[in-house]
Parts: sequence; C-alpha cells; structure tokens
Amino acid sequence: MGFIKRFALSIGLAALGVAISPLYIPIPPTKAFPGQHFINVVSGVLLGPVWAIFIAVLISVIRISLGLGTIYAIPGSIPGAFLVGLTAYLFRKRGLKIDYAAFTEPLGTAVIGFLLAYYLFAPLVGDAAKWQAALTIIWLGWLFSTGIGTLIGYTAIKILRKTGLI
Repeated sequence: MGFIKRFALSIGLAALGVAISPLYIPIPPTKAFPGQHFINVVSGVLLGPVWAIFIAVLISVIRISLGLGTIYAIPGSIPGAFLVGLTAYLFRKRGLKIDYAAFTEPLGTAVIGFLLAYYLFAPLVGDAAKWQAALTIIWLGWLFSTGIGTLIGYTAIKILRKTGLI
C-alpha cells in the first residue's frame, strides 16, 4: 500500500476514532475509551507501528482538545498502538498470522501505558493522590476498556478480511 493510501486510511481511522469518542467510560481522573483500542488494533495490523502511533496521537490530541479525553489519553493509547503495529510487523516478517497481533494491545495499554500514566503523567499534572486512592479501580477500568476495544478490533479485522475489503 502506497503512502497516499496509508495516509488516507490513517485520516479515516482517526476521524472514526474522534467520531466515536463520546462513548467513553468515566474512571476519574481518566476517561477510558474502548474505541481507541479498537482503532489501535485495526491501524496496527493494517498499517504498522508508525502509522498506528500517528493515529493514536491524532485522536488523543483531538479528544483532549474537545474535552472528550484527558491527558491520560496519550499513555493510554500510544503504547498499545505501537505494540500492535510492531507485533504485526514482526509476525508478517516471519510469515505468521498478523491478526493475532491484536491481542498485544492490552499489554501495551494496561501494563506499559498504565505504568507511564501512574509514574510519569499523574505526578506531572498533580493527580498522584487520586491515582493512589483509586489505583485498582483505574487499572481494572483500563483493562476492561482495552479488552472490549481489542475484541471489537480483532472482530473488525476478521470481518474486513472475510468480505475482501482488506
């Protein structure tokens, strides 16, 4: 797929992510967004890590600007997008089924992204006490969000393949 097609698909996926962003799960001080994880899976598998990161950043910045997301959209989206894209790339190189890369999204979001949010972002924005008080609830919320989004993304990839759209 050429640059123009990748760019167009990226903008389309980012637009879809922004359009569905009102469907978030309020887990103060964050707003968990399963749609982001869905987009991470689709973009990571179809486009690879660089494009998936581009899309995650674009959606995060727009969500934050519109008040539909918090600063935690950044660590909550980028690691998952990167890990899916990188895994899909490595699977493709080794001749493995790239669709299964989708299931690395929870590791990127609920482990790497969560730790970044907890140790880096929360202290920077003064939310460390809120995170300390609700650590398990926040983590379980992120895990639930990424689980839902990952399953929807994996299902979408399977449907797109079955219908011949990709």
